[in-house]
Amino acid sequence: MAEYNNFQTNKSYRIGYALSGGFIKGFAHLGVMQALLEHDMKPDIISGVSAGALAGVFYADGNEPHRAIEFFTGQKFMDLTSWALTKTGFFKLDDFISFLNTNLKHQKLEEMKTPLIITATDLDHGKCVQFRKGNVAELVAASCCMPVMFTPIKIDGVNYVDGGVFKNLPVSTIRKECEKVIAINVSPLIAGKYKMNILNIALRSYHFMFRANTFPDRENADLLIEPYGLNGYGNRELQRAEEIFLHGYTVGNEALDRLFQEKGTIWK
Repeated sequence: MAEYNNFQTNKSYRIGYALSGGFIKGFAHLGVMQALLEHDMKPDIISGVSAGALAGVFYADGNEPHRAIEFFTGQKFMDLTSWALTKTGFFKLDDFISFLNTNLKHQKLEEMKTPLIITATDLDHGKCVQFRKGNVAELVAASCCMPVMFTPIKIDGVNYVDGGVFKNLPVSTIRKECEKVIAINVSPLIAGKYKMNILNIALRSYHFMFRANTFPDRENADLLIEPYGLNGYGNRELQRAEEIFLHGYTVGNEALDRLFQEKGTIWK
């Protein structure tokens, strides 16, 4: 598939992946990534937020995307979390951090085989932060730390929560460094049916706000792949990880083949 890579660059990286947040839907990232790799679209750098940071870290650590699924085989939501019993969140992520420390070969972000940038939200100072070095497990947990559901992750005295609060599709993080940026957004904005009550209105508004901040980054990508049809998966259904992976893999292959057939290129 050399046609996909027939371009030159004087930038630091030829191809970068930008991986969105999306909780359980993040396993679709691995499926799309597998399709991209099979089309010879290997990333020279990865920018990940929340579920995208989790998918990205297993690849950056030296695992093929389809192999990364194996780390979660047999795992349940409560194997990776525990009740917080505090006022700062329902669950804490200590077990998730231990899981990452156990299964990752590299403990420092700067040691990864593929450069990886992790985005998180500095809750204390109200700003978006991109990490290029530091303890991998803590940083991934911080980026995945959905407010209210999880207790904030404290790093060097600062409380961090989900990077998607400010930037749920981190294209701009690597835009200037890469000739081409491939954005995978597993949380496209979908206005489906909902129940008219306080809880559902609040949750719907919360999800709309998360997704709205992706619009500028979607436009900034050279290739955007958005797997639809993932809303039926519950965030605690880890046992369906392979199913979600296969959905992403199918969507990725179909998108690449369709674009090349219609335009003769996959690039915008």
